[in-house]
Amino acid sequence: MAYTEPQNPSADEILVDRARQGKLDAYNQLVLRYQGLAYGVAHRMLGDSDSAADATQDGFIKAYKRLDQFHGNGASFRSWLMRIVVNTCYDVLRSRRRQSERIVNFDLDCGDDDWSSNLRDPGERPEEYVLRLEDAARIQKAIEALPVDQRTVLILSDIEGLPYNEIADIIGVPAGTVKSRLSRARVRARELILDRQSGTTDKRARHLVAPRGR
Repeated sequence: MAYTEPQNPSADEILVDRARQGKLDAYNQLVLRYQGLAYGVAHRMLGDSDSAADATQDGFIKAYKRLDQFHGNGASFRSWLMRIVVNTCYDVLRSRRRQSERIVNFDLDCGDDDWSSNLRDPGERPEEYVLRLEDAARIQKAIEALPVDQRTVLILSDIEGLPYNEIADIIGVPAGTVKSRLSRARVRARELILDRQSGTTDKRARHLVAPRGR
């Protein structure tokens, strides 16, 4: 579900100022406001709910400790926070590569209620629901297969609905770079999805024509 700006951005700065004064309830309001966005991005980048939850929590803790480093100056708190969350996800991915670990496959039973509710339609027949789950899995697999720089902009733009200039602030590159990465990511993701879809169709066809035992 794409993220939308909830309130006047200046409200964030008021809460930041209060949090700097030691008022934890003010920071908790910021957490509640942005935890859905942060978790959604982390989940798509990392591919499993546990890692996403850990990265989200770590990101908010880092942000709290660095509140004195947020000065606004035209940048929103949301952009500043999401840069910390995205960088935390980068750290996780680098750690996985160092340990030669494979990125955890997307789990359709991960317990993400928002994701499940978006997929499930009470009016669907069982076979239609299964096909939709397969489509969701193919999309997530394609996202995970993208280079991390392309994956990040695709998630922030096409899934979370953030504007190019904010994505540029989050990942620290010019808006033109965001657009070029997004273009390449869309092309590559489409190719991956079509390849997986073709492979699934071929497997089904082979299953249908396989001779039955007598």
